Amino acid sequence: MGIIMALLAGAVFGWGLIYSGMSDPYKVQDFLDLAGNWDATLAFVMGGAVAITVPAFALLRKLPKPLFAASFSWPSINIIDSKLVIGAMLFGIGWGLSGLCPGPALVNIGTGQGDILFFCVMLLAGMWLHDRLMLKR
Repeated sequence: MGIIMALLAGAVFGWGLIYSGMSDPYKVQDFLDLAGNWDATLAFVMGGAVAITVPAFALLRKLPKPLFAASFSWPSINIIDSKLVIGAMLFGIGWGLSGLCPGPALVNIGTGQGDILFFCVMLLAGMWLHDRLMLKR
């Protein structure tokens, strides 16, 4: 049952990205371009997501366990260190340059566009490289 719920949640998330325009790299770049052709519509998308997520997490924290899993997987580390800050900066730079973050990029794989496929291949390569470098440490 858990895999079906994960599939359903992923499908709803992907549909939401497409419907809201967050899977369109040009719309995302226009949102991030505060000094130029700024498009504020994605701020409403993010605001709506936060307005739903914050109360939902508050309710979930009160449950003894999730409906379709044995236990919750809450983060155990809550410190802000240099790895987190540098990683967030790299993520933001990549998002700003490409107009894509991993969720919308994976949603866009179905378009078959070469730049999207290249982005996803490089995303996987970066994750693989990170794992190899971290295993050596």
